[in-house]
Amino acid sequence: MFEILKVIILGIVEGITEWLPISSTGHMLLLYQLFSIDETEPFWSMFLVVIQFGAILAVILMYFKMLWPFQRPAEGTKGKEKFLSAVKNDKIVMWLKILVSCIPAVIVGLTADDWIEAHLYNYIVVALMLILYGVLFIVVENHNAGTKPAVRRIRDISWKLALVIGLFQALAIIPGTSRSGATILGGILFGMSRKCASEYTFFLAIPTMFGASLLKIIKFMKGGTVMTGTQGLYIVLGMTISFAVSIFAIRFLIRYIRQHDFKVFGIYRIGLGIVVLLYFAIRSIFI
Repeated sequence: MFEILKVIILGIVEGITEWLPISSTGHMLLLYQLFSIDETEPFWSMFLVVIQFGAILAVILMYFKMLWPFQRPAEGTKGKEKFLSAVKNDKIVMWLKILVSCIPAVIVGLTADDWIEAHLYNYIVVALMLILYGVLFIVVENHNAGTKPAVRRIRDISWKLALVIGLFQALAIIPGTSRSGATILGGILFGMSRKCASEYTFFLAIPTMFGASLLKIIKFMKGGTVMTGTQGLYIVLGMTISFAVSIFAIRFLIRYIRQHDFKVFGIYRIGLGIVVLLYFAIRSIFI
């Protein structure tokens, strides 16, 4: 029963923190510490990433019309004209830009994932990244105060800006950084509106998180470990919960940033980072 409770809590935290710029991986690793879960154990290492599938499905459901590049072809068209009328060119271009944004993360993930997982997945790195990016959010928002964003729509994102956002996303491979936090920060720093930066981050998560989850599953299978029926249930339950919670988290974020900036998330990150450092410092003294 306690294991199911762990999965429920982890699913809720994933659904909230995946989209808010406060680091889902950082929160999950901290929960692993509190629940005494060995994050290096093959199943739990995979679970940490794979339940993101639920969060991905939430984005696809909520933004399906913006994401789906095909439509009903115009009546009377045939052959090539029928195909072209069925394709939304602006959406195809959007997906190509998203793929460009994914390139840096793919390169870093394939070359450094194992090293980062072995050396940086610890509470000190998580806490420091929480604090660092919390400070950066406050600095960037203060710097941009009173300025009008140059890019308000995803279709206006240039190829160069797509690559720049991809570079920021690659930084998020360090736990505690926050994938959404890094890309949103990069977006608003280079002239995107908060809503545009947030939605582009949502869309960018689809191939990025799908690829990361697929990579974890492949590693799990190559390790020769067989998933039990109970573990499969945990995966499904975690994904389902993260899916449901993600819908509420995304709606909340979009409503919130219409009237507010991201400084409150920066303050939260700094506070949480300090609490984490104090908690583990005290724990090391008395345990």
